[in-house]
Amino acid sequence: MPTKWRRIPGGGPDGADADNQAPVDFDPFDPDPPEAATVDAEDLLRPLLEPDGRGLLRWRRQASNAPILQLENRFVRGKLDLRAADLMVLFRFENCRFEFPPDVREANLLGLSFRRCWLPGLKARNFRSLNDVRLIRCRVEVDTSRPDQGTDVLTSQTDRGVPNAAVNLTDAVVKGTVILTGTRINHPSGKALQADRLDVTGAFLAYRLTAEGEVRIPGLKAGGNVNFSGARLTNPKGFALNGNGIAVSGSLLCEVDNYRPGAPRPFSTEGMVYMPSMRVAGDLVFRGAQLAVDPSGEIAVDAWKTGDWYVDPHPAFIADRMHVEGNVEMGDGLRATGTLRMVNTHVGGSLRLAGAKVTVPRNLEPPYMDRAIHLDGSEINGDLEGSKLRTQGQFRLADVTVRGNVFVREARLSHPSRDVFSARRSHVSGNLMLSACRMRGTIRLQGMTVGGSIDMQNTAVSDPEPEDSADWAVDLRSVQVARSVLLHSEGADSFSAEGGVTLDGAVIKRKLCLAGSSLSAGKNGLALDAGDTVAEEFELTPAEVPDGRVSLRGAQCGTLHDNEQLWYATGGVELEDFRYEALDSPVPLKDDQQIELRLSWLRHAMRGYRPGPYDQFAAMLRASGNEEHADTVLMRKQQYRYEALGSGYRWFFGGGVRLWSWLQRWMVGYGYRPVRALAWLLALLVLGSLWFGLGSDDCADDAERFVVHGERCAVNMDDTGLEWNPVLYTVDLLVPIADFGNKGRWHMAGVDKWVATGFIAMGWVLVTTVAAGVTRTLRRNSAN
Repeated sequence: MPTKWRRIPGGGPDGADADNQAPVDFDPFDPDPPEAATVDAEDLLRPLLEPDGRGLLRWRRQASNAPILQLENRFVRGKLDLRAADLMVLFRFENCRFEFPPDVREANLLGLSFRRCWLPGLKARNFRSLNDVRLIRCRVEVDTSRPDQGTDVLTSQTDRGVPNAAVNLTDAVVKGTVILTGTRINHPSGKALQADRLDVTGAFLAYRLTAEGEVRIPGLKAGGNVNFSGARLTNPKGFALNGNGIAVSGSLLCEVDNYRPGAPRPFSTEGMVYMPSMRVAGDLVFRGAQLAVDPSGEIAVDAWKTGDWYVDPHPAFIADRMHVEGNVEMGDGLRATGTLRMVNTHVGGSLRLAGAKVTVPRNLEPPYMDRAIHLDGSEINGDLEGSKLRTQGQFRLADVTVRGNVFVREARLSHPSRDVFSARRSHVSGNLMLSACRMRGTIRLQGMTVGGSIDMQNTAVSDPEPEDSADWAVDLRSVQVARSVLLHSEGADSFSAEGGVTLDGAVIKRKLCLAGSSLSAGKNGLALDAGDTVAEEFELTPAEVPDGRVSLRGAQCGTLHDNEQLWYATGGVELEDFRYEALDSPVPLKDDQQIELRLSWLRHAMRGYRPGPYDQFAAMLRASGNEEHADTVLMRKQQYRYEALGSGYRWFFGGGVRLWSWLQRWMVGYGYRPVRALAWLLALLVLGSLWFGLGSDDCADDAERFVVHGERCAVNMDDTGLEWNPVLYTVDLLVPIADFGNKGRWHMAGVDKWVATGFIAMGWVLVTTVAAGVTRTLRRNSAN
């Protein structure tokens, strides 16, 4: 069928009519357009809607045969009503102004384009387009005082005619791209953009979009990218961007737009970004974004009906249950006033928070601050990068799985008197690095499993939780670490924990290192609690004396590297059942001074007598072949034991205990110096031989009972052939466990009787000491 053309003055390019008349001076943003630039909407559409199908407008010839209606530099008076129209026509409007919102609801068109136009709204529910839908550098402003300009009406406000959405693309299908680049939409009392369940074959591009009112795109399906880079979205009392359940086949980009050289424009919001359950096949990018919520916390009630926000009362970004196949980029200058909440999410790549700054409003009542970053239950297949992160509020990632590394370096995190970094029960396949950070609050890593190392080099932690039951600056209870836990210092900075460090029940495959650290206790008095900790090596060499107690109760390690500062902790050191197999620097066999030094460390650390640590020290020395020093340690253990007993008794009995201790130490070394006992036996043998050989025994007064043999009297009168030998007699006295037939055959009287009794007593002590020493030696040799 032949096509008929109709001319409209000024309908050609640059505002000129078909006869190349002078262009009309027209500004679409001027509320008083000139009459010469006015065209009636009915006149514009009448040729399209004639029954015979004639009058189709086409002012610019195209290479294709597609019918195009193009209008430039005109004010369209009346309603442009294409509702339910089925026209294979591409509509292009440039530099135009509309009196009423164009209505393309339920329409099926070839395409729709507005460039630098002013519109009071756009009605496009259930719209179908076979090409792009464009609003480029347009201005959409809804005048709520004129109900007939509203695009759609809230049911509860029907009588007032208040429009619900300035641009409404609900349930629309676009077989191309939706472009909102540079457009400004103003509808603060309602929705600036409503595009529920919008289906876009191509991309959804909203570069530098400015919107006052909610931008609502729940259920959006985009075949390409969704790009809000440089957009400014304002809805302080509710959702600035509502993308619940969107599905993006490309990437979701909400970052800095650098299209204009020298004038970068970040994506910014005032109000919540609400995007739970979204699925992104590419990356989720919020680099350099500026996110803020109303600091007063006065969020509209209807904005809270879809979640348990009582745990995060000030959310700036909500993306629970999101599924992103690529990376999540939320760093590089991102600023958020409110919680970044991504609970139970899946990230196929890495999550980057490096260089971000997140602040939550401070409450007057506990909890004093809320979560700044909330990642509970999430799964991250790559790294979690948070270097130079700044937060005021809790960084929480409990029950999170990170299959890469966690890097939080040179960060400044603040949540005083509460957990500042909480990763309970989380699993990290690589390393967990919290190095060179400044943390105000408790670092709580209780129950974590780390495939690499936990590294807190040069990190300073202060202002932990004040409760007695949870008073720790660093909580590493029950962690499982495949490599090392490094709480050490390098260079000018140092690791410090004002409030104590606990590793109770931790299992560390390699090293626990506190080299150069500075530890001070909280209310519970513990500067370091490593009770029941197991590691291959302990490097407990703090730079200064720990301020508080140190507990190593039940801990076990292969190698112990320590220093004097550790043992001089101001609250002492608890060492019951502490086991270590070797020292980092073995004690030389002839270095008695080092043994004495270590014994003084032990005694000072325990602030009293306990046998276990001395037994452990001796066992370690003996296992390394240092038998002599092991006996020295055990001898000192007995000395300290008697001193403790003496201090426990009153002065009379205490003096006796101290005397007995002194005799044992001087004579036989508490049984650990059997050579001394043997020497004493030989000396007593000489003394006894001299005594009994030079002395005499007067038995003449009782001659009937005794027989005189030389200088001594025999007990048995039948022993007429018995010969007196003072040496053998003394041997018989000094070896009480054997009878050589001498001491029972000779009569001793007077002083000799008491001397003999004394020799028997000394013999018992000395011979049993020698026997015990020989037994220990034989037992050790058989064990070896």
